[in-house]
Amino acid sequence: MMKMIPRAGARAALLCSVLALSACGSLLKKSPPPAPVPVADSLPNPQVLLLGEVHDNAQGHRLRFEELQRRVAAGWRPAIAMEQFDRETQPLLTRAARDCADPECIIRVMEQPRWDWSLYRPVLDLAISYQLPLIAANLSRADASRTVRDGLKWSMTPAMVSTYLAAPVPADIVDAQKKEIQDGHCGMLPDMMTGGMVDAQVARDIWMAKVIRDQAPRGVVLFAGNGHVRKDIGVPRWLKLADPQLNVRTIGYLEQGGSSYPGAFDLTQTMPAQARPDPCAKFKK
Repeated sequence: MMKMIPRAGARAALLCSVLALSACGSLLKKSPPPAPVPVADSLPNPQVLLLGEVHDNAQGHRLRFEELQRRVAAGWRPAIAMEQFDRETQPLLTRAARDCADPECIIRVMEQPRWDWSLYRPVLDLAISYQLPLIAANLSRADASRTVRDGLKWSMTPAMVSTYLAAPVPADIVDAQKKEIQDGHCGMLPDMMTGGMVDAQVARDIWMAKVIRDQAPRGVVLFAGNGHVRKDIGVPRWLKLADPQLNVRTIGYLEQGGSSYPGAFDLTQTMPAQARPDPCAKFKK
């Protein structure tokens, strides 16, 4: 009995019979997605440039590094503040940046194993090559845990409380942070835990704003997750609260098909999503 070929398959087979082999291969195989076109930012360097990231997206890291490299090659000499280093490690980071001849040395000295340092080596190499200060910008996990338990003001100096927390945290920030935390935990986080985790996230953003302002009058670039560099709820909001005249510019690096966050960034760079296991699988067991 003659085997029937589905109509779509028959059309493909007919075309392949008359096309060159290379053309046939391109018909039957799915082409990889084109490389994203870098965003064009023709404005002068700001006082503060905030560059977001999806932590494990290698293509986003490359595009972000190229953005900074372009500016540095043109003459900008900012300090580089990084979420990947905890604020209390600043003395160690300063010595490592001064004494190390290569990124591997800094990575080894700092001992921050929870990050994929292959993605950050180019930035560290750039800092060494141009002698750009490295700034530890993040709240440590231990301090974040203490903040969850003891409240938003726990890790802060009186001057920080006076500057950033003279009034309660705005409701729109709290509500948006709650949503981000619940989405990040696939909607499975008990409500009783979200308040403390919002405090920890806000504390991280305030500390990043504080260490950025400490670099004045030198320009500074922050490398941090997209959530931290959002103008509506992240570090830029706290920078503007403390210094409304500060020239701040943000670029979000977002995966195609993910959340778009309209208006949250001055510019948005999109790239294909990184292949990864389902992050919600552990909650479904």
